[in-house]
Amino acid sequence: MSDTLAGTGYYELGETTLAPSIVCGQAVFTLSEIERAWREPLEKIFPTEGKSQGTVPPSVLYTTGLRIAPAARYARPRVLIPVFPGTNCEYDSARAFERAGGKVETLVIRNRTPQAITETIDALVRALREAQIVMLPGGFSGGDEPDGAGKFIAAMLRSPRLREAVMSHLYRQDGLILGICNGFQALVKLGLIPYGEIRDLTVDSPTLTFNTIGRHVSCMVQTKVVSNLSPWLSGVAPGTIHTIPVSHGEGRFVADREVIAKMRVRGQIATQYVDPVGNPTLDPEYNPNGSIYAIEGLTSPDGRVFGKMGHSERIGENIAMNIYGDKDQRIFESGVKYYF
Repeated sequence: MSDTLAGTGYYELGETTLAPSIVCGQAVFTLSEIERAWREPLEKIFPTEGKSQGTVPPSVLYTTGLRIAPAARYARPRVLIPVFPGTNCEYDSARAFERAGGKVETLVIRNRTPQAITETIDALVRALREAQIVMLPGGFSGGDEPDGAGKFIAAMLRSPRLREAVMSHLYRQDGLILGICNGFQALVKLGLIPYGEIRDLTVDSPTLTFNTIGRHVSCMVQTKVVSNLSPWLSGVAPGTIHTIPVSHGEGRFVADREVIAKMRVRGQIATQYVDPVGNPTLDPEYNPNGSIYAIEGLTSPDGRVFGKMGHSERIGENIAMNIYGDKDQRIFESGVKYYF
């Protein structure tokens, strides 16, 4: 319309309809035509669609429950967040834990000189002794050199003193560990997922590798909680579906069938990518990295260590308001409440 709406300073451009199309005068353009015109010019260079890798069996929910219980109670559990070169999600992660009632310490990993590395290892060992929870946040540690996501974090934590401190944190201090995106990659490369210990890996070990689409993906996905084994997922019931942002180039989990079968029976498969009706899927529209068995999140055998690709920390009152779905997996609250 040509007239400004009374007192608003705005012009009315059109109105929404139920038909999936845009109508301008006598011209009609369907949304599928518009989407195709947008995708086609660069589809060969920057593909927006991958090839489906098959199907996934229906979810088998693990509902047996926790295998561990807290050895001590804390009013405000201490949360340690190491900040490696390339980490970029530490602020969101710290806020999420603080909202949940945790007392957060971020520790910057310095590696520019041998002395800085030594001092950082000393500080990290001390912090691990005092923390109840360790969080490895997302980012691009070491610049995510080709086929290298999480390798820098894993290499540092494999050093003898830090290896001992991490294992002591888990099994002598009743500790928990959470890794998201880059942190999940590091946990898998360490062996903490799926084995629950830092171990030397082989060419047949599970890993996270390049997305089947061949590039970085950044979108919202739906994931289903399929296990209540871990304290990290004690705040939601198996079968619950959430809408979570993902942003990664190496998020495709791969492992042999025997490993997958053992994890499924033990309840270690924590979350899966699902389609709009809640079925696990390899369809790249809903599983954008092509993870085998639609795996989005995994735990160690006892549930103490939890890793996932989706950025569950990216939540807030005014975030993604125009996207439907429950975005709060209550992971941070559940981790903190484990110690209450």
